[in-house]
Amino acid sequence: MVTFGLVIVGGVNWLLFALTGWEVGQIFGGMNATISKAIYVLVGLSAIYLAATHMKDCKTCSTGPTM
Repeated sequence: MVTFGLVIVGGVNWLLFALTGWEVGQIFGGMNATISKAIYVLVGLSAIYLAATHMKDCKTCSTGPTM
């Protein structure tokens, strides 16, 4: 659940950045702030984890080919 939540935060951040040019990391002092970098690293690692474990967790993918 934590990794899923962090990936959602990352997706919303990209949406905000695309639409307004503003990113969530600016709340914590911008991209150069240590806390912002830590958050972005956690979001990235969460995305990698979800991609690596997707097949095991996804009901559609774990059933195999449908053809």
